[in-house]
Amino acid sequence: MLLDSAAAPCVLDDRPSEAIAAHRWGVSSETGRLTDVLLSAPAYLAMVPCNSVTRACLAKGQFASPALAARQHHALVAVLEQAGARCHFVQPVPGLADLCFTRDSVLVGPWGLIELRPAAGHRRAEPGHVAEAASALGVPYHGRVREGAVEGGDVCLLREGLILIGRSGDRTDEAGARALGDMFERRGWEVIHAQFDPIFLHLDTLFTMVSPDCAVACTATLPDDLLALLGRLGIGIIPASLDEVGSLATNLLSLGEKRLLVAAGDGRLNAILAACGFEIFAVELDQFTRCGGGAHCLTMPLARREPSPQ
Repeated sequence: MLLDSAAAPCVLDDRPSEAIAAHRWGVSSETGRLTDVLLSAPAYLAMVPCNSVTRACLAKGQFASPALAARQHHALVAVLEQAGARCHFVQPVPGLADLCFTRDSVLVGPWGLIELRPAAGHRRAEPGHVAEAASALGVPYHGRVREGAVEGGDVCLLREGLILIGRSGDRTDEAGARALGDMFERRGWEVIHAQFDPIFLHLDTLFTMVSPDCAVACTATLPDDLLALLGRLGIGIIPASLDEVGSLATNLLSLGEKRLLVAAGDGRLNAILAACGFEIFAVELDQFTRCGGGAHCLTMPLARREPSPQ
C-alpha cells in the first residue's frame, strides 16, 4: 500500500456551433449538476477477458449482446437527458470493443482534455479518437500523458483543487499516475496517490463520489490511511460490500442535486442511498457490467459541474 499527498471521428450534436463554442468546458469535481457528457454507442461491444469481472462472467457462459446493449445505452441516454444533461457522442469504431466506456481513455479536467495512456492493448487507439471528437465540440486540449499507464477509471476529482489517483499496477501504474499528477500539481492542485489490489479493475469500482462531502466506497478494499485522510477532508463514506463491488454497484454517477444514476438490480445499496436522501435513477446495465463497467465508466463529463442550489 502506498499513499501520499503532494503539493474521421465525429460527434453528433444538434446545438448551433456558436452555442457550443461559447460553452464553458472543463471539469473540476465529480459532483454538482451535470450539464454535458460524452458517450459512445456500444456498436462493437465485446467481452474482452482483460479484467476479473469479465473473466468470471465468461466462465459462467455469459456474453454481451450489442443489440441489447444498444437498448440499454439508449435508456441511459434518456435518463441523462431527463436529468438535464446534454449528451454528445463519439462515433463507434470497429475493433474498439470498449470505446463506449468513455471515462477511461481521456480525462476532461479544469483546463481541457488530457489524453491518457490505457494499459490494455485493445484500448490504446481510443485516446486519440476521443480527443479528436471532443475537439470538434470545441473542448480545449490540455495535453497527453506520455509515461507509464493511466486510465480514467482510476481518477477522481474529489473537489476543486484536489485529485485522487488510484493505482493497482495493472491498468494504472506508478509512472502513469505520477505523470498525470504532475500535470495537476503544476497548476496548483494537491494530488493524493493511493494503491489498491490489482484484482479490482479501477478505483471507480471501489470508490465514487455521490455528493461534495460523501462517497460510496468498499472500505475493506481501500488503504486505512486513505480512509483516514478522507475523514479529515470531511468526506463521509457510505459503505459498500465486496459483492456490490463485483456487481459494479459502486460504479455510479452523480447527476448533482442529490441525484444518482445507478445500475438496476443492486437493491441493498440503492435502498441505503435512497434512505440517505438521494434520488435514484436505475437503468439496466448488465450488458456493460459484465464487461467491467457501469454508469460511471460509460460517461465522461465535459463541462463545469454547476453547484447545486442551497
